[in-house]
Amino acid sequence: MGLAGALAVAMAVDAMIGWPDFLFARIGHPVTWLGRLIAALDEGFNRETDPPLRRRAIGVAAAAAVIALAAGVGWALQSALGAGWERIVLVGIIAWPFVALRSLYDHVAAVARPLKAGDLDAARLAVAKIVGRDPVLLDEAGVARAAIESLAENTSDGVVAPVLWGALFGLPGVIGYKAVNTLDSMIGHRTARHAQFGWAAARIDDIANFVPARVTGLLFALVAPRPSEAMSCMMRDARQHRSINAGWPEAAMAGGLGARLSGPRVYHGHVAEEPWLNGEARDPGAADIALGLKLYVRAMIVLAGLLVIVALA
Repeated sequence: MGLAGALAVAMAVDAMIGWPDFLFARIGHPVTWLGRLIAALDEGFNRETDPPLRRRAIGVAAAAAVIALAAGVGWALQSALGAGWERIVLVGIIAWPFVALRSLYDHVAAVARPLKAGDLDAARLAVAKIVGRDPVLLDEAGVARAAIESLAENTSDGVVAPVLWGALFGLPGVIGYKAVNTLDSMIGHRTARHAQFGWAAARIDDIANFVPARVTGLLFALVAPRPSEAMSCMMRDARQHRSINAGWPEAAMAGGLGARLSGPRVYHGHVAEEPWLNGEARDPGAADIALGLKLYVRAMIVLAGLLVIVALA
């Protein structure tokens, strides 16, 4: 039960200070370390001249190696710690960089501010840092949708999932999960280069986020101004999303805001005909990003409170 308390500590530390710029300038970030390892494996072993099955097999081995290394480092660090409250605090401090609570809020708020001020170009530049769609084609509603969808999905991937895996398994869980998520973000794409080499990364990420995505949706529904509408939208529309996981927090957020999300969008010049979530509702605007951030804060307070209750129990 001390692990739940440790993850509450990690959430509190990250909420207060995030990952300071001076640390990033000096040592980078643990996720960037994982990224460099994955990039090296991709560059060295993902050879386009290899047959598809060989590329897939090598990708499976690469993903397994990265996850095992990350979880192993977590296990070694945790094993070296003592017992009692000191252990809880130290596990929480080590887990802190892997819980992206503050940075997610800051990145989405950076979209809301210029959009509210009527500076669409600045809002497009800000949203381009957190989504992959072509920002130059986005109107105000498109920018708002992109920011809110990123907030909803990354609440699951960036906060709830590492917290839940950490509460279950401690540092091996939280660092191992972060390796899974980083693998997916870097090589888990359906592109010619990564369709085979990143196959395992994408499948493992789907499994690792299955429960956290649904928990995130429930948290958003719980704190929404209209909980029943948020829950109804999630249960009705979540499975329409292209992702087996992202649709749950996004649909709950759409219902909670009373706005429609997802829908057609442009990636690298190609239109992706995605279905709407809460499709009969209005388009979102800058005020909805602000409300979405409020729901995010409330949901994270509820999650931290639950961790503390479990720890004390």
